[in-house]
Amino acid sequence: MCGICGLAHSDGRIGDREILHEMTTAIAHRGPDSDGFYTSHGVGLAMRRLAIIDVSGGDQPIANEDESIWIVFNGECYNYPEMRAELLRRGHKLSTKTDTECIVHFYEDEGDDCIKRLRGMFAFALWDKKKNRLLLGRDRLGKKPMYYTIQNGTLYFGSELSAIFAAVPQKPEINLEAIDLYLSLQYIPDPLTAYDGIFKLPPASTLVWENGQAKINRYWDFSYQPKISGGENELAEELRARLREAVKMRLLSEVPLGAHLSGGLDSSIVVALMAELNSGPVKTFSVGFQEEEFSELPFARAVAQKYSTDHHEFTLTYGDIPATLEKIMHHFGEPFADASAIPLYHLSLLTRQYVTVALNGDGGDEDFAGYQRYWLDPLANLYLKSPHFLTRSLVPSIAHRLPDRSNRPTGQSLINGFKRLEQLPRMDQRASILRWGSYFAPWQRQSLWKEEHWKNFRSDNAQILLAQSFDKAEGSFLDRTLYTDLHNYLPGDLLVKADRMTMAASLEGRSPFLDHEIVEWSARLPDSLKVRGRSGKYLLKKAFAKYLPENVKSHGKQGFGIPLAAWFRGPLADWSRGLLLGRESPLSAWFNESALQTLLDEHVQARADHGKRLYALAMLALWSKELHV
Repeated sequence: MCGICGLAHSDGRIGDREILHEMTTAIAHRGPDSDGFYTSHGVGLAMRRLAIIDVSGGDQPIANEDESIWIVFNGECYNYPEMRAELLRRGHKLSTKTDTECIVHFYEDEGDDCIKRLRGMFAFALWDKKKNRLLLGRDRLGKKPMYYTIQNGTLYFGSELSAIFAAVPQKPEINLEAIDLYLSLQYIPDPLTAYDGIFKLPPASTLVWENGQAKINRYWDFSYQPKISGGENELAEELRARLREAVKMRLLSEVPLGAHLSGGLDSSIVVALMAELNSGPVKTFSVGFQEEEFSELPFARAVAQKYSTDHHEFTLTYGDIPATLEKIMHHFGEPFADASAIPLYHLSLLTRQYVTVALNGDGGDEDFAGYQRYWLDPLANLYLKSPHFLTRSLVPSIAHRLPDRSNRPTGQSLINGFKRLEQLPRMDQRASILRWGSYFAPWQRQSLWKEEHWKNFRSDNAQILLAQSFDKAEGSFLDRTLYTDLHNYLPGDLLVKADRMTMAASLEGRSPFLDHEIVEWSARLPDSLKVRGRSGKYLLKKAFAKYLPENVKSHGKQGFGIPLAAWFRGPLADWSRGLLLGRESPLSAWFNESALQTLLDEHVQARADHGKRLYALAMLALWSKELHV
């Protein structure tokens, strides 16, 4: 695990080592153990290393035997023992025990298709000296990041935006269309960033830089057809075997290893399998809140007790929240409004005091349909077939009068669900996450933006983006919704949060549920083995029923719910008002102050719950403020 960066000149100049040093300094937190550089005509590669495998001999960059191919690599290939054995059978000479060196030699044999050999999380940059050709690659699900830009005939790339800003000669302009998408999605979707001309390499993609041109290719996708057949017991056994293998592969480490235990189903299963595979107690780490209704610590403790783990907890209190938000914003480098980054940041800092690697339960909801909206969508589609006087008049008028409780810890407030019915007729049904979880609906965004900006945007821009993914998939409505989430919400939000917050603490996170072979297999499970009645993850729960404490099995989906409503009425009330309002506000050039004033007043007076919206605006303001420091 590490951070990588570099540049490639179209005119053949030697890469500037001083610039590379500035780039690695910007991402030193991603790899505190060592750094490494390679420069030659046309290229410069650099990295910061967090040593996990072959601690003593795996420093990068790494080359092949004649030093004609060089690589810097971020991540882990969990199948590297098999890769290494195959290369030795082919006659290759290997000087390290790393996954990184395996990629170089598979590239020698198979060219760009070498990336298909890798099973894990990764981003890499590979320089072919003989061909004057740079290959950038990113893992299938998008667990490891890769940013890039082209200025004056030079390609710059890096694991984080800060590395690119340390190198580029021209400061890019802000991309306001990306900011408008952020208001809907709470993140900026790939390939966009908050800056014109700087892009994210999409998941499952390669970028080839050759003769001053960049070409992007997608090398992998998955399908929901044909469906897997078999009895429930048989498939449950296969699921246990597949997850056990995925967990076992992720236990390879030469440094201390543990697990993030939320108390939810997915992380509890991971801990259970780790305990089954380990000879000693598993180190587990959990975070909770002083507001008990938001805390899952009792469920995490039950799992820890069942498996006799070496358990550690952190309770998040108010503390200096603004200072924490500024630190978090710096690591994201662009607006990001998933507030669960706060507990994950603190949990990662706690975890890093004891271990260097932590497994987690990320991806279980997207694989096996864990979110409430997956079973609500069919009901919503039926509701939309009702007479217009009901869906567009009577229900909206009633819903408008009800209190907003969007910040309930479980996200399952009946009142909030009823209020969402008001916007269903105005939202594309293919954009499930916007139906049930959009921070700012189109009409709310319009009230925010000043007219000179709003006239340049499409009110349904985020809906169009998600609908395009939905339409690419085959199968049922659920299949296509899951496909959409795995291609948008997962890489754009959840995996960005996981990578930045763990790496901010120099901690490696590993996600067994996001093994690409499990994603491929779970996609082809019938709907009835995912959603049944008012519950998701049917087969997953059945397969691991005996592994879990009773309170965990009966506990509904919660996740890192954050008490934003209370924070923005209490410790953050004055701070947010000062940040969002007035001529000195970073948002004053874009947004109507009257709309911001209304949001703040309605929230403080408890006439509405705008906690999530205010958080999104606060993070946007902190990002904009940092640009001008």
